[in-house]
Amino acid sequence: MELGSMVSAVRSQRVLLGDEIRPAVILIKDGKIHQIHSDISVDVPCEVLDVADSVVMPGIVDSHVHVNEPGRTSWEGFWTATRAAAAGGVTTIVDMPLNSIPPTTTLGNFRDKMQEATGKCFVDTAFWGGVIPGNQLELRPLMEAGVAGFKCFLIHSGVEEFPHVTDCDLHAAMQQLQGTGSVLLFHAERDVQQTAEEDGDPSQYSTFLQSRPDVMETEAIRTVTELCLEFQVRCHIVHLSSAEPLKLIQAARQAGAPLTVETTHHYLSLCAENIPAGATQFKCCPPIRGSANQEQLWSALKAGQIDMVVSDHSPCTPDLKKLERGDFTEAWGGISSLQFGLPLFWSSASKRGFQLSDVVRLLSRNTAQLCRLDNQKGCLAPGYDADLIKEGGIHHKNKLTPYLGLSLQGVVCATLVRGQLVYREGCFCPEPLGKLLLIPPERSQK
Repeated sequence: MELGSMVSAVRSQRVLLGDEIRPAVILIKDGKIHQIHSDISVDVPCEVLDVADSVVMPGIVDSHVHVNEPGRTSWEGFWTATRAAAAGGVTTIVDMPLNSIPPTTTLGNFRDKMQEATGKCFVDTAFWGGVIPGNQLELRPLMEAGVAGFKCFLIHSGVEEFPHVTDCDLHAAMQQLQGTGSVLLFHAERDVQQTAEEDGDPSQYSTFLQSRPDVMETEAIRTVTELCLEFQVRCHIVHLSSAEPLKLIQAARQAGAPLTVETTHHYLSLCAENIPAGATQFKCCPPIRGSANQEQLWSALKAGQIDMVVSDHSPCTPDLKKLERGDFTEAWGGISSLQFGLPLFWSSASKRGFQLSDVVRLLSRNTAQLCRLDNQKGCLAPGYDADLIKEGGIHHKNKLTPYLGLSLQGVVCATLVRGQLVYREGCFCPEPLGKLLLIPPERSQK
């Protein structure tokens, strides 16, 4: 079966349907799952992609990806990012409003972004808008145009064109979002009075870690929970690294806050104690914390206190990592991981009693729900997009990543996007077949 061709049926001894893995034949019509037969000997009037006993499961929906195009395409672009996604079993990404130039903070900028992305995506791609000081009147037009929701920073974002918001900005944005069903995503760190020494050795990871203590996340999340309860606007905390604010999050939810939270593969896979001196490829914000904190994140994930796991793929050119000096204080903070999320997660999760159904819930279904794609993505059921992966080169533009050399469990053999075979065993379809996904606004808007 040729790459790029439309697959009409997939047969496997191991298809993940709900919480069960069982034999099935999946029939595909017009890019959607049409029927699922439990009798794998059923006679189907079309060519069947038979994958024997490879697991067939829903494609990953990665709702936190920095593609950086236009403006910083040397860091990453739609062509390379979505190829890496396909190779990792990610069938849908949602692009963050920064670090592209211009950022996705106005309707005009969103149109520029759409124009740049057209014809370059190997997987389906949706888009977040951004909240920055003074752009509150752009939010409704961006919703009408199809952004999945909005992201803001409570601390310097790292790029000048995407400034962080004040409490006044947040109130203005919340008033615009009330009653719309849209969601506001928070980079939840806040500057606090530093008590730790800030003049340590910049090549030691501990120096950087002490400069971003847990209290920065806790205080930011305190602000988020209060806003969420006051305005009853859907709020989402991105890339939670510290387990300390989990009690605040739980209390807010119990009080009725429509609040969700994600963590990332690097916080679940990497520990501060194991980061070598000068290894700036490990730098990200918030920082990777200690092993005891990591185990608390895993426990919270198992208990349902953390809703989803994403990559926060945030690459840059190698020079910005300052490897030659090994300076954690000056290096760009971001980790490349889009291609590796599924095997990274499964390698650790399978040892902790998680099942493949948990993988789908945390990496596909809940992420699809966050960006209102859950009526078409993240599930193997009739009517859903035929986004399938079967369970391996690095296809990111910049190859520097802290995961080089790791042995991981699980490999993506093939990826189908809406029934089309876009990746198989290291090879890609010749043309990008991904769609740009626009999320229709809810009609309850005031």
